[in-house]
Amino acid sequence: MLKYNLLKITHKDLLLKYLLLLIIPFILLANLRYESNHNNELKILESFNIEASFLNDPVMNEVKNNRVSITKNQHFFSAMDNAYIFIPAIKSILNENNIPQEFLYLAMAESNFKPKAYSSKQAAGLWQFMPLTGKHFSLKIDEYVDERRDLIKATIAASQYLLELHEQFGKWYLAAIAYNCGGGRLSKAIEEAGSDKLSVLLDEDKKYIPRESRYYIRKIVALALIGNDEQFMLKSEYEHLLNRANAYSIATVALSSGESLERVAKILNMPLEDLKKLNRHLKYDFVPPYAKKYDVYIPYIKLAEFKQNYFETPIKNIYQVHIVSNGDNLSYIGQLYGVSSKMIMDFNKLKNSRLKLKQKLIIPSHNQAKMKILQKKSHYVVKSGDSLGSIALVHKVSVKNIKSYNHINGSMIKIGDTLKLYE
Repeated sequence: MLKYNLLKITHKDLLLKYLLLLIIPFILLANLRYESNHNNELKILESFNIEASFLNDPVMNEVKNNRVSITKNQHFFSAMDNAYIFIPAIKSILNENNIPQEFLYLAMAESNFKPKAYSSKQAAGLWQFMPLTGKHFSLKIDEYVDERRDLIKATIAASQYLLELHEQFGKWYLAAIAYNCGGGRLSKAIEEAGSDKLSVLLDEDKKYIPRESRYYIRKIVALALIGNDEQFMLKSEYEHLLNRANAYSIATVALSSGESLERVAKILNMPLEDLKKLNRHLKYDFVPPYAKKYDVYIPYIKLAEFKQNYFETPIKNIYQVHIVSNGDNLSYIGQLYGVSSKMIMDFNKLKNSRLKLKQKLIIPSHNQAKMKILQKKSHYVVKSGDSLGSIALVHKVSVKNIKSYNHINGSMIKIGDTLKLYE
């Protein structure tokens, strides 16, 4: 009886040892994965010059967990997937400027990777530049283009801006906060707090920086942590995002004035809408009429095909945008540009001849010489005896539009003033 019990215990011991041998490797692997991910998270914090203790920030972790838990609409993953073609270009530009690649997620926080994103405060594009800031960094904004929506130029401008902010404040997390609330506002906050430490600036009671900015830096870091969590990505249906190439996925080609995106799309054998997605900075489906050459983006895989099949041809039409003012009709506009009323109607898909005030019409003009004259006439130098009323009457524009285009509050104008007549 005693022998049997000893034997039974021995078998149990052996079984336990066997099970432990099976389980221990999985435990060790889990620990290694945890250590690996933890070390990766520390590297991400380091890239922002943030202390390791920030991993314990409850608000940041709440932002992170909320992002992870939203599986129904796959918000994070769908944004990354939709932006796959230009993300490598953004990373490359950031790298060229010695900016941590984690700042990719600043663009995501700003616009959700939507080049056409537009805020109620008039900020636009991936990096949400305000008009004045965009122009400060040489981004053209006019009737034909808004380069705040240019994937490459706007990223270069954002890099320049971030470098300036980093030089001013010395730390990357401060540059990110300043990008959101402004350098002046952040400088004041640091002075009030007597410190530039993140934990101090994020004090919920003192409120040194605006609530939006306190959430903003946490959101960027949380997005960076999610985007670099390989184990999490592998568990999702979007694990292919881990295998995206870091090389440029888009190529830049220079097109002549008036070139049509439709013609380029046909040459490249690709949908026009796909080409337009890469060129959201163009307000219309053609290259600006004033530019001899202008940069347009195509998929990199189409570059060889473009070089082989694209040929410059004399542009049949020079495109101009006409803004309808008081007294305008199709007949008058046709005479002005040397085209028929029918052509204007067909080109703008008008069902009838009725026009609305401030309506924008695309005019395909055959007469390049006349177009140049028209372009020159877009500005008028005030002469002796001129008034806003007389100028408006001669040039077929409204007084209201002249005042709006030139930021005139009253009716006073001076001899020698240059007035913008058309937008």
